[in-house]
Amino acid sequence: MRFTLKFAAACAALACTGGAFAQKGETVKIAMIEGLSGPLGNVGQNQLKNWQYIIQNLSATDNPAGVKFEIVPMDSKGSPPEAINLLKAAMDQGIRYIAQGNGSNVGVPLADAVAKQNERNPGKEIVYLNYSAVDPVMTNEKCTYWHFRFDADTSMKMAALSSFMQDQPGTQKIYLFNQNYSHGQQVAKFFKEGIARNKPSAKVVGEDYIPLGQVKDFSPYVAKIKAAGADSLVTGNWGQDFTLLIKAMNDAGLKLPIYAYYAGVSGTPTALAQGRDLEVYQIAYNHSNYDGVLGNLANGFKAKFKEDFYTFSIYNVLVAMSNAVAKAKSTDPVKVAAALEGLKFKGFNGDSEMRKADHQLQQGLWISKWQKVDAKNKYSVEDTGFTFAPVKYLEPYIASTPTSCQMKRPG
Repeated sequence: MRFTLKFAAACAALACTGGAFAQKGETVKIAMIEGLSGPLGNVGQNQLKNWQYIIQNLSATDNPAGVKFEIVPMDSKGSPPEAINLLKAAMDQGIRYIAQGNGSNVGVPLADAVAKQNERNPGKEIVYLNYSAVDPVMTNEKCTYWHFRFDADTSMKMAALSSFMQDQPGTQKIYLFNQNYSHGQQVAKFFKEGIARNKPSAKVVGEDYIPLGQVKDFSPYVAKIKAAGADSLVTGNWGQDFTLLIKAMNDAGLKLPIYAYYAGVSGTPTALAQGRDLEVYQIAYNHSNYDGVLGNLANGFKAKFKEDFYTFSIYNVLVAMSNAVAKAKSTDPVKVAAALEGLKFKGFNGDSEMRKADHQLQQGLWISKWQKVDAKNKYSVEDTGFTFAPVKYLEPYIASTPTSCQMKRPG
């Protein structure tokens, strides 16, 4: 009888262990629906390598579920209709997780398409992992249960940036220069609100919007910035739309402080270095000079690809996903989505939480400054001899902004 009880207890323990690690060794496929070609394709290609490299180098601590991640690249060319077609293709291939980030013009309709797909096809649900589309509407009036954002939204970044700018001397005449889609429009909107609150003496002396990835000659815009008498420039531009702007400013000899979201994205740091002593501040969830896990990943990535690793949110996506799979004891997207809600985990900035109310990751933010490398800040961005050195860190509770999301949950 005693042997029977011991045997039953042992079996129960093994069953529990098996349940806890039922997902171990399973493959979790993630379709990366992104612009991998075209004028902004260099950014998408860099991020694809980010995904692949981090997956190959996840430690056991980073991956408590013990699953195997596989990234499946799908080129949307930055087109919303193409992205939605690729969503259908991913579903047809049995892929239950998608990732996208470059462009809220794609992200907003993609989130809506995922929600409709899941409502119409119970049992074939898909989870959307957003690593860099930052339009606040995605976690406010257009929030959906199946969308999770791992970047900080524009309102969070701009609240931090406008607060920092209030103490910057000489920042009184500001020019806004942004891409003409939801992200660029939101950058301008939230900047105006933030600067009015934090530095009412400052004025916007000019404002321009450009079509995404289409402008080749920025010299007319630089002439307008000069003519406006601006003493500072604020921009949410990324990719070639930032790189070519900096080149035109260099050619015109225009040097004024720049406050930016994406100064570290492929190609732009090289243009900044050609301007030599440009004063540039970046608001982001990261900077260029981490040590520890992220420092090792950045250095290893550069050694392998001769490129910079700058989309750190991809690391947080994979760590959060593995923690959620371990919590759910399953790779099923319905169970994993439920586990992601309210999930607390150690991200690259420390304690992070996927807020249940709107699926916006709560994390710290950094203000960093473009400067020459030194003994403390050694990472040479794009081998320019310059780096983004941390200036100020904002804890998650400071970087957080409220949400108006009215989440409709399944069931």
